[in-house]
Amino acid sequence: MKKALVCGAGGFIGGHLVRRLKKEGMWVRGVDIKQPEFAPTQADEFLLLDLRQPENCLAALNSETGTFDEVYQLAADMGGMGFIHSAETEIMHNSALINIHMTHSAAELGVPRYFFSSSVCVYRDMQPGEPEMTEAGAIPANPDNEYGWEKLYSERVAMAYARRYGMQVRIARFQNCYGPEGTWRGGREKAPAAMCRKIAEVQDGGTIEVWGDGTAIRSYTYVADMVEGIFLLMHSDLEGPANIGCPQYVSVDELVHTVADVAGKRIHIKHIEGPVGVQSRNFSNARIFTTGWKPNHFLKDGISETYPWIESQVKKDRQAGE
Repeated sequence: MKKALVCGAGGFIGGHLVRRLKKEGMWVRGVDIKQPEFAPTQADEFLLLDLRQPENCLAALNSETGTFDEVYQLAADMGGMGFIHSAETEIMHNSALINIHMTHSAAELGVPRYFFSSSVCVYRDMQPGEPEMTEAGAIPANPDNEYGWEKLYSERVAMAYARRYGMQVRIARFQNCYGPEGTWRGGREKAPAAMCRKIAEVQDGGTIEVWGDGTAIRSYTYVADMVEGIFLLMHSDLEGPANIGCPQYVSVDELVHTVADVAGKRIHIKHIEGPVGVQSRNFSNARIFTTGWKPNHFLKDGISETYPWIESQVKKDRQAGE
């Protein structure tokens, strides 16, 4: 039986990834600084560890039955656009420490295969309609935010250790992942979850606030598709970063209207000042397509799975406050 370590298993994508690996018959250890928030972990073993500390990285990797066959490094200090713009030092400090110590420890202990979760935030701001950018377009570097700079640096760390130690490193640049069991309130939520929450909270015909003018263009990737992309990439021969994202691009206002349609509500939008990020990103998924991966959920499909879950969380919250 293969053994896998999932760092960040208490988080959104990490929790879904644990379930995917269990379906493959693997023995899985999950590690995080916190327990999963919305569903019990399906990991065979779950350790509460702060991976900013090198001794905790070694503890996560320590196994009486030998080296882990696969390590998935998704642990990070991150959130939605509001968090990314308000917590620059926390992101640079905490995530860099995690990646430096975990990559070093995995290489030193002879882990054969190592996955690192990066982000399309490594790319520069783009204009709508620009030609698709390939992975090589991240250099010369000009990320829009410090989250992107940290990810780009940690990619380089992982690739350097791969060269030195012969560790097989796979790097995915995620595009805006969303779905059930993701953070939906508190400032760290991504745009799809925030819009689902806002629309669940208002009556039919109500008004919600949206940062910016609503024209920013994004691609949103459903969590089941993202996890499948991670698995296929990890077991492929693709070296270097690979974009994983749904090739459907919509404006922020179109996202709102999609959620409203799924919710069966008429919604008015009030645009307000707030952090928006880049105007557009448009990426090639040609590399990940070579693994046989393709998205099975376009935006309305994924929102149809996500909105009912967030609506149920809003209702639970209301009932608890009554």
